[in-house]
Amino acid sequence: MKPAWKKKLEGKAGEWLIRRIQAVALRKSPEQAEVFGKKLGRLIFKVAKSRRERAFKNIGLAFPHLTVAERLTLTKGCFEHFALISVDFLRSKTRTDQELLDSTEIVGLEHLRSAVSKGKGALVLTGHMGNWERMTGIFPLLGFKLAVVARDADDQGVQGMLKEARSSSGADVLSRGNAAREMLKVLRRGDLVGLLADQNADDIFIPFFGHPAGTVLGPGTISKRTGAPVVPFVMIRTGPNQYRLEISPSLTPDPDFEFEEGMMRAYHQFLEPAIAKTPEQYLWFHDRWRNARKKGLL
Repeated sequence: MKPAWKKKLEGKAGEWLIRRIQAVALRKSPEQAEVFGKKLGRLIFKVAKSRRERAFKNIGLAFPHLTVAERLTLTKGCFEHFALISVDFLRSKTRTDQELLDSTEIVGLEHLRSAVSKGKGALVLTGHMGNWERMTGIFPLLGFKLAVVARDADDQGVQGMLKEARSSSGADVLSRGNAAREMLKVLRRGDLVGLLADQNADDIFIPFFGHPAGTVLGPGTISKRTGAPVVPFVMIRTGPNQYRLEISPSLTPDPDFEFEEGMMRAYHQFLEPAIAKTPEQYLWFHDRWRNARKKGLL
């Protein structure tokens, strides 16, 4: 375990670096910022050995048919993509509403409107793919009130930057550690709660790309308790500063399981083919199967 002074020092160094990157990004056009982000991603790919190796192994688990060269290419593309969208996120406070609308193709909006019309609000669920951070800007522009649940950064300076960027478009930001009560309030008002539910957890282990993965049950639990539909979506990058928001019909829980588990299985069944379409846009360097390995399930 790292001593407190070392964590604090690393946090301050991280904040300084992020602010420097943001200062560069704010001086560039959207397209120029993406070029800068890709270069940054290639640099991180070279120096972040443990993350690079984790991404390479995870891609092998998900796509065992790929050759070593293909897995390496996909790993590099993953680093480029996430550096690119991180730079995009850091310049979000200068992005106009019109720029956001002009750069977004919207597909399936009728599914979200249908879900909200039931009067229970809706859980809008996506994964760490594409450019999920843009949901904080686009959903309010489409006429929906949105609260997003996000993990707090370890450093308060970094946390302030993240919260400012996420709330600049009108979305509320709820801290993941104590968000349950606030989420229920949002849903009772008939509004949206934005969640990402594809990170390593230990609530339950269900298949993800054919391998057991530790998964949260929270979205399923909240949906069962409130009656709020679970509406899955992805925000996929389709070209330079161009995205497609794809909203799918509300999820139906897998009937062979209890409601909560069935809902999360349905979520995985939505997410897997979406990832397979643009695999370089998924967060492979997150250790998604860590708890499964610890329990000997892999």
